[in-house]
Amino acid sequence: MEFRNLGASGCKVSAISYGNWLTHGSQVEEDAALACVHQAIEEGITTFDTADVYANTAAETVLGKALAGHRRESLEIFTKVYWPTGPGGPNDHGLSRKHILESINGSLSRLGTDHVDLYQAHRYDYETPLEETMLAFSDVVRAGKALYIGVSEWRAEEIRAAHALAQDLHVPLVSNQPQYSMLWRVIEPEVVPTCEELGLGQVVWSPIAQGVLTGKYEPGQAPPAGSRATDTKGGDQMISRWLRDDVLGAVQQLKPLAADAGLSMAQLAVAWVLQNPNVSSAIIGASRPEQVTDNVAAAGVSLDDDLMASIDGVLEGLVERDPEKTQSPARRDFG
Repeated sequence: MEFRNLGASGCKVSAISYGNWLTHGSQVEEDAALACVHQAIEEGITTFDTADVYANTAAETVLGKALAGHRRESLEIFTKVYWPTGPGGPNDHGLSRKHILESINGSLSRLGTDHVDLYQAHRYDYETPLEETMLAFSDVVRAGKALYIGVSEWRAEEIRAAHALAQDLHVPLVSNQPQYSMLWRVIEPEVVPTCEELGLGQVVWSPIAQGVLTGKYEPGQAPPAGSRATDTKGGDQMISRWLRDDVLGAVQQLKPLAADAGLSMAQLAVAWVLQNPNVSSAIIGASRPEQVTDNVAAAGVSLDDDLMASIDGVLEGLVERDPEKTQSPARRDFG
């Protein structure tokens, strides 16, 4: 396993981290989820990412159970706050002081730990003053309940404003968690340069584009049984934007490039995001332990310039680069 600094901090994280969005507590049965986490540890992954909203808190509980008995100091546990949890009352979501300080206690209880290594704002909250949010996060850090703070899917200008407040409050804002893959590159024009300047690293999600970049979805064919595209608990909605014949056809053209590099398609996709020096870690998910083993082989892989250019040539015209695609909802949209 390769290890990288979490942004400009001294904290090391595994270059490939394990996340349980859309799996633990929903798509994958608990025994399989536990097996995947244990395989991740066996493969050298030390960094685990979750959120209170995943399976309406059940994912945190499953992850806590899976990590129980492992040396806490040898793990980096990340979670997030913002989306509705519980019955979805008016204060059950957002980044108000009330919701943050109540949510961290719930997350710690479910995860079975007295602190998380990184506590992240899962989206930007347009209905709470940023000063209130950042002060609440600073109090979480000073209480010893989180070591570092981060954000997820924030725009460059939002990150810059939060960083200025974090400096004033003397708390370590070290990361952003965006979607990033060969197909989704909206962070490259603005977010990455801003984060490089300010010392934040990217902890990226969906490096395999919800499975599309494995090549298992073929143009004109029904999705494979049991795949993300057949998951009616949310996975099918997230992957639907990529299930176009032009995208799927182009992805098939990546297969010989991966084969020539001695990589599986999943390894090529994960290795691709890790070529960006601002990426601290790439989050993988799995429904079977062997998927973890396959993905982990991407750690430390260097893709040469010719291969990177060939990938760009295959995907030309299909890549999303518009930074305006990073958009947080208003709380009234879901509560």
